[in-house]
Amino acid sequence: MADKENVNPNGQSNGQTNGTNGNAQGGDAEKHSEGKLAAAKDKLTDKQQKLRDKNNPPGGHDDTPIPTARDGYTVKFTFHRAENLPISDINPRSSDPYIQATLTSTLPKRHKEDPDLVLRTPTIHENVNPEWNTEWIVAGIPSSGFRLKCRLYDEDPSDHDDRLGNVTINVGRIGPHWRGIRNESFDIKKRMGSKRAYFVRGCASMLNSNVHMGGILWMSAEILGESEKPYGCMYTVGRTYWFKHFSPMIGRLAGTKAPEDEDGINKGESEKSKAEKYDFQANQFQLQGPVPAELYHRFVEFKPFVKGMFSKAGVRGRILNSALHHQHSRVYNFSKSTENGIVKPKSEEASLQFLKMVHYDEGGRIFTYVLTLDGLLRFTETGKEFGIDLLSKHTMHSNVNIYIACSGEFFIRRLKHPKEPTDAPDQETHPNTDLPGGPPNGPPPEDPRNYELVIDNDSGTYRPKAEYLPFLKEFLNENFPGLHIVTKECTDKELDKMKEEQRAKKKKEGKNVNMVQNSDDISSSDEERLNNTGKKTKRQKAFDALEDPAKAVKEMMSGGKGRVEREEREAAEDRVEVDGGRSGV
Repeated sequence: MADKENVNPNGQSNGQTNGTNGNAQGGDAEKHSEGKLAAAKDKLTDKQQKLRDKNNPPGGHDDTPIPTARDGYTVKFTFHRAENLPISDINPRSSDPYIQATLTSTLPKRHKEDPDLVLRTPTIHENVNPEWNTEWIVAGIPSSGFRLKCRLYDEDPSDHDDRLGNVTINVGRIGPHWRGIRNESFDIKKRMGSKRAYFVRGCASMLNSNVHMGGILWMSAEILGESEKPYGCMYTVGRTYWFKHFSPMIGRLAGTKAPEDEDGINKGESEKSKAEKYDFQANQFQLQGPVPAELYHRFVEFKPFVKGMFSKAGVRGRILNSALHHQHSRVYNFSKSTENGIVKPKSEEASLQFLKMVHYDEGGRIFTYVLTLDGLLRFTETGKEFGIDLLSKHTMHSNVNIYIACSGEFFIRRLKHPKEPTDAPDQETHPNTDLPGGPPNGPPPEDPRNYELVIDNDSGTYRPKAEYLPFLKEFLNENFPGLHIVTKECTDKELDKMKEEQRAKKKKEGKNVNMVQNSDDISSSDEERLNNTGKKTKRQKAFDALEDPAKAVKEMMSGGKGRVEREEREAAEDRVEVDGGRSGV
């Protein structure tokens, strides 16, 4: 007979069992212990992953290949002239027009965030019938055609630029037998223009029947031939243009002073110079592409808010993104003081112009640079002037672009033996060594062979990979013939020593970037804010925005509200614009 468990009259066990319940309880405890151990391991793994993510945040070099294409052609666009533009400035009853052209095609991008190809023409001041004759040569345009959107603006450094209208050119097919566009006229769409710009024209047309509301743009486009392989992206090959921007406002913030006259002595001062004006120089130099495909870097998400700042996600992201765009437009501000020119591509003339823009080897200067995906080199002098930065000087230089080619710092040194390698045993350089035949006791020699360009990857925003610096060296060697190019990893101790030597020399013999200009790009409100020293710095305002975005909106966007509103309005207009054929045809 089988054993039976004794139960009480109520049907409950009297506690005499065969051990099954005890084993179950022990098993539950063991499982509980294993669960706690697994949770602890998961927690430790999460912490280790967060630490790895912190040390290696997303971003930096991106090895995504350029999409392939079956063909590509080189096309020269020419922006000839415009006629009958509206009067945007009541006094002197004229406009300061320029064109911003954006070129797109059916070619897929490496990433959708890659910027479009853009060209800005020089400004023709006080003219409603301007002549630019600006050429833009672009390679890699596919046979499936292109879309060229020309936005015409009135330059207004003290406010926001008014749009004078649009011309959109759609070409569905190109090839060796494409006839091109031969100095043809296109009607400028007024509905994309500023109401303020067309108000005066409307009043005049009501009083005089000979005054017409519509403007016209003359354009040309011709195929120069098949582009070099491989195909897959469009890039600028000409013209090699340069711009120098001067900003008294930034000069005030930076403490960068310009002397009163060429001798640096103010009239009425008998002994020592007393600088009265401020200035700051920013530079742009279009190099001939293509930029090496290996030079492709994304911003690094080193802080939680950085991703939102670049993608304009959330209130904080939008505020910081707009503020940095505004800062970029202030530093690279176009005005009557802006200088520009064209040089022969990949020539010693280009090398010499670059050396002029960095003031040769004078003063131990160090520059911050960004090289865009289309080969546009932007740079300014580095130093206390970047105490005005919001979060990152490279973010400002890139205009908050998600992807760029490379970024870092560079400086120029004069060689004792121009015909010898830069690493020759008896080679010496200025400014760390006093050398005859140049600054500070004489004018700099005007031959690029006398100089070396030391350039690095010192950028916390994009963190360019050191192993790709040889591609940067090759690209710069091609664009600046004669100039000795030396690339250095930012962690190189020798580079640190060289930079310290530059800074020491700047304290001893350095001159500020001096160029006396009229304050045509600083408004009275800017002057008022600058004279009030009790207000917060831009860096303080930026970090305040992280804590209280709503409060920071009014503080940070003062002075830039008009420009931001204009950009947002134009983006909305562009989205609703109906794509059609060529305007005026």
